[in-house]
Amino acid sequence: MILFLGVIVLAVVAGLIAGGSIQRFGELRLRWWALAPIGFALQGVPLPDGRHGSDLLIRMLVFGTSYVLVIAFAVKNWRFAGVPLIVLGLFLNGLVVTANGGMPVSRSALEASGQPDVLHLLLEDEGAKHHLLDAHQDALTPLADVIPIPPPIAQVASIGDIWVYAGLVWLIFAIMRGRTAGLDRDPVSDPYRGRHRRRIRAEHRSNPTAPAPATTSGTEP
Repeated sequence: MILFLGVIVLAVVAGLIAGGSIQRFGELRLRWWALAPIGFALQGVPLPDGRHGSDLLIRMLVFGTSYVLVIAFAVKNWRFAGVPLIVLGLFLNGLVVTANGGMPVSRSALEASGQPDVLHLLLEDEGAKHHLLDAHQDALTPLADVIPIPPPIAQVASIGDIWVYAGLVWLIFAIMRGRTAGLDRDPVSDPYRGRHRRRIRAEHRSNPTAPAPATTSGTEP
């Protein structure tokens, strides 16, 4: 959570330094937005924590459905800057979590990141969403939580997390700068370029006998 909040703050500060505005977030028009909270809510549903049999199948089904919904929401908003990177990160995380019924966490990464309490917790009672990585049982382990981030952040991340964070920084920065699709455009700040006048003039050149068009402000239909 600290890393996530740090990424958000970093992106916002960078956007402000570059002359962006937080008010731009109010101009977003997201498609299929309801899929995101439903998908994230599924990851908070209490699940059986058995590593085999029906417990594992239930977790795989719930986590797989969760990632499908969130990725579908992201793909529907593909036009936003940074979203392709977020989709890539979610896809990688979704693969390893669904395949293993939860995210495997490297013991060495926990130790290197200064999290002995989390390591002890997983040794004593593994949860449904995270468990200690077992190279003999877990699949796609290079995509698991294997990247240690030392204190003061003290967190373990996956390759997918890195892509998601990179995409978030790009997305927030682009939105604050008004450099992405999907934003409502203020007609005052985004003036009409008068393209129809160029078309009319081209037609006039092809028909010299037609009266020349009057110069306008570009506001007429």
